[in-house]
Amino acid sequence: MAIALEAHLRGVRSGGRKILVPYITGFSPNWLEAIRVAVASGADAIEVGIPFSDPVMDGPVIQRASSEALQRGATLSGILDGIRALDVDVPVVVMCYYNSVFRVGHERFANTIAAAGVSGAIVPDLPLEEATDWCVAADAAAIATVMLAAPTAPDERLPRIATRSRGFVYAVGLLGVTGERESLSASATTIARRVKHITDLPVLVGVGISDAHQAQQACAVADGVIQGASVMRRLLDEGVDSVGEYIAEVRAAIDLVPAAHIG
Repeated sequence: MAIALEAHLRGVRSGGRKILVPYITGFSPNWLEAIRVAVASGADAIEVGIPFSDPVMDGPVIQRASSEALQRGATLSGILDGIRALDVDVPVVVMCYYNSVFRVGHERFANTIAAAGVSGAIVPDLPLEEATDWCVAADAAAIATVMLAAPTAPDERLPRIATRSRGFVYAVGLLGVTGERESLSASATTIARRVKHITDLPVLVGVGISDAHQAQQACAVADGVIQGASVMRRLLDEGVDSVGEYIAEVRAAIDLVPAAHIG
């Protein structure tokens, strides 16, 4: 049974905590154990990437993870079987490219992931103006479609993104692909502040949040962070224990953000 994404994240926020969502590529080595360890180390939800051969939003680390997962035989059904067996007490959201949705069909895809216990979906290459058919099918299946707010989005567009979004709004921290950076881009806190000004939905920053300090900086404005490349680099190169240690480090850092900043 899927955990309702928005209610869960609002509960975390109302309890005075910032929200931490690690990204794990499905079918990576020990990916299910990495999810369990991440949850035990303080993750509030998990984003599972559905590997795709042309991941246009992803940088080298997640491209590598996707390529290796596909070589290991990753399929949508295999990943959903894994999610179904997870038995964790936080929501699981899938990140997939629209081609994966289109090939299966909107209603079938939404119902299939819902049956596996998935709570939400992020489809980064599906623009707001073309998302209606998918969003209607997702709403009917109780799948929260998380919309992305780019740092270049004009003011008039942000309310429409927030209105269509379910679960939370994904504030994209910087232009370009996912990956680790030496410092937090000013655009990360700027877009978080702009989105929080127009919605009461939880606002999470992803893309370019590269370490615990940057997560803490982002959480001074945002309700939480999504971390992908920094998590996957550790999983691929160092293993599950390194993921757990890193998530615990980020959790400790964002727990230090003063309560006055919590939206």
